[in-house]
Amino acid sequence: MRGGRHVAAVTGVSFDLAPGQCLALVGESGCGKSVLASALLGLLPGNAQTAGTAHLDGTELLTASERELSRSVRGRRIGLVPQSPAAHLTPVRTVRAQLEETVRELTGTPKHALRAAAEQAAARAAFPADHLDRHPHELSGGLAQRAATALALVGDAPLLLADEPTTGLDRDLVDRTVDELRRHIDAPGDTGGVGAPGDSGAPGRALLMITHDLAAAERIADRVAVMYAGRIVELADATDFFTTPGPRHPYARGLLEALPGRAFTPIPGMPPELGDLPPGCAFAARCDRATDRCATAVPALTDGAACHHPLGEPGEPVAAVREGAAGA
Repeated sequence: MRGGRHVAAVTGVSFDLAPGQCLALVGESGCGKSVLASALLGLLPGNAQTAGTAHLDGTELLTASERELSRSVRGRRIGLVPQSPAAHLTPVRTVRAQLEETVRELTGTPKHALRAAAEQAAARAAFPADHLDRHPHELSGGLAQRAATALALVGDAPLLLADEPTTGLDRDLVDRTVDELRRHIDAPGDTGGVGAPGDSGAPGRALLMITHDLAAAERIADRVAVMYAGRIVELADATDFFTTPGPRHPYARGLLEALPGRAFTPIPGMPPELGDLPPGCAFAARCDRATDRCATAVPALTDGAACHHPLGEPGEPVAAVREGAAGA
């Protein structure tokens, strides 16, 4: 930043993702979810710095050259559904032209079969065939989202990064889109994939889905990671997260309790600025469980939650946990 100041947009993130798995990354806007995805693809701005490791089938993504990323990673090994699809589509070319080019480059489809292959790719993302000859500026936000999803699925990449893939879609299309993403990772793949080598015929693809839509996450995810102020504060099995015992971090429980189908109680306050984080727990100012202890360093992500006072501690009744969660 100006004056030599640094802002830690993402800090201490650690997770793995195996073939056949979907990890849903959730949290309020500005918590670092999209920055994390950009780091994995080498799309951070020029003034950004990264540390640590990010392995994809033997490739170290954080230190890979732009040449390697552009020629062998993006599209081929990592597909991206971008957060702002209209900005990623080429404005002077039709959706059909962009799909045909992508199909040709990633699959080697011969020229005579490109038109049919592009239409098949569009149908996979529920993009209407009668809109294929339109330019991006002629599309609604939802149609641009479906076009971007179609492009991302073309290469059947072992890892798919979907950044808000359901933005601008009605509920039926949300369900159809996430179901297609689920089919993408459940479909048999080649040996290998993301993480440990898979068996022949076993699912060979993985999905990292960044979303605000917890209903979509519940429909598709195997695990849920909750980010707050640049850190993962909870990492849990999706079934445990959405049912019983439920989230253990007060912030994660607050996200669920804010849903209309639940308590419909918003989390009070606003997230802190990443350049002015408080000492200790960044959520303490908004948390009804906070004590003086929360001003000290947050514990590591053990037992699924990085919190001094996680919900469901030994001896705490489940009923009390649920009653206390509404204002978390």
